[in-house]
Amino acid sequence: MNMSKYILMLLLLLPNVAGAIAQNVNTVQPKIMVIPYTKEGEDLRTVLEDDVNKRITLAKIREAFDDRGFTTIDFTARLKAISQNEVFTADNQTDLKSQLIEMSGADIYVEAEMNVLLSSSGNSVKVIVTAYDVSTGASLANKVGDSGKFYTDDIGKLASKSIGSCADEFLNTIQTKFSDIVENGRSVIINFGFDQNSSYSMSSEIGGQGLQLSDELEMWMEEHAYKNNYHIQGTTDKQMIFDDVRIPLKDPKNGNNYNTNKFALEIFKFMRKLGLQVQRDIKGTTIYITIK
Repeated sequence: MNMSKYILMLLLLLPNVAGAIAQNVNTVQPKIMVIPYTKEGEDLRTVLEDDVNKRITLAKIREAFDDRGFTTIDFTARLKAISQNEVFTADNQTDLKSQLIEMSGADIYVEAEMNVLLSSSGNSVKVIVTAYDVSTGASLANKVGDSGKFYTDDIGKLASKSIGSCADEFLNTIQTKFSDIVENGRSVIINFGFDQNSSYSMSSEIGGQGLQLSDELEMWMEEHAYKNNYHIQGTTDKQMIFDDVRIPLKDPKNGNNYNTNKFALEIFKFMRKLGLQVQRDIKGTTIYITIK
């Protein structure tokens, strides 16, 4: 091949190479922690200790994610660190799980329900995996995997077959949802209301510009919602609901993880600047602001 043809071929290939590189750069993969599903009354710290087959299955689920290039976080190590805190007891499972998820450093946690079925007609492993956004608790993906029945006592192989039957589709869905979060922000709901003894309403003139409270709230939301992306469900004199407000994955000021609590704090500080006393509550993906 002479030099001119070689240069021409290289020029034709460059756009495709550049596009592939750009696509890889723009794809940010989430950190994932896999935790076992627990029934009411089960202890998150001992549910795996009592069942070696579940330990094997959970390890195989994490291994399947690792094999597909995702960064996973060791559930057992994080749990051990949390369990050493004397505040948490067997009667305090909700706080234990919340603290585990919060301190994990994960972007997404996957709750895995594992059923190992042993019978004379063959053994099988069935897994139900559900992915949740750590910040908001919103469900991102849900899949069921089944190994089918085989005459083998190798639970590891059955577990690998079970998660392998759904892992690709499950992780592709997670990646798509997470990429959308990176690009467009997380969605939260913000409900502004009033205490029954409050002297204020949405039509109250407030702030230095003498605007109605509802106008002040919308102007602030327009400025602080990620990429100005928000939607108002409705406004009455006693309530204003933003049913889709996007918040960033990372704090634009310092690059740290950003979450619903931090956005609620920003709202709280803004309301105080307006001279209002408020109470803030967070339930799942919804922030409740009550004006006193």
